[in-house]
Amino acid sequence: MALKVTKAEVWSAMLVDRAGGAADKLEALARAGADLELVFARRTPEQPGSGILFVNPVKGAKATRAAQEAGLAKTDTIHWVRIEGGDKPGLGAKITRALGNAAISFRGLSAIAIGTKFITYIALDSADDAARAVAVLKKVA
Repeated sequence: MALKVTKAEVWSAMLVDRAGGAADKLEALARAGADLELVFARRTPEQPGSGILFVNPVKGAKATRAAQEAGLAKTDTIHWVRIEGGDKPGLGAKITRALGNAAISFRGLSAIAIGTKFITYIALDSADDAARAVAVLKKVA
């Protein structure tokens, strides 16, 4: 099965590192009917007391307005690639080796497999790196 590789529009917001900080943002999106595939939150050790939330996709006027009102915005300093396909042993190694062989360094990677399918999000430093990654990863089988 060929991999489906696309650029992804990911939104982010800073969080206060406290119980319920992520829920405050996510509840606003839920009330607007947003159907999220990616939710990733973490503390930011470089900024004690803070965290960051990433979500995708934000589609439609109501969800977009809710995201903006909750303090989320499209990321402009991180460029994302989404990979989807059939899961098989060693695929993560193939994906990361293909990027390495193409001299593409990524800043983050999140992957999950459910049943026979997987989805991976890769965070890159530039739009050029993302475009190159898409081209390289479409050739991975």
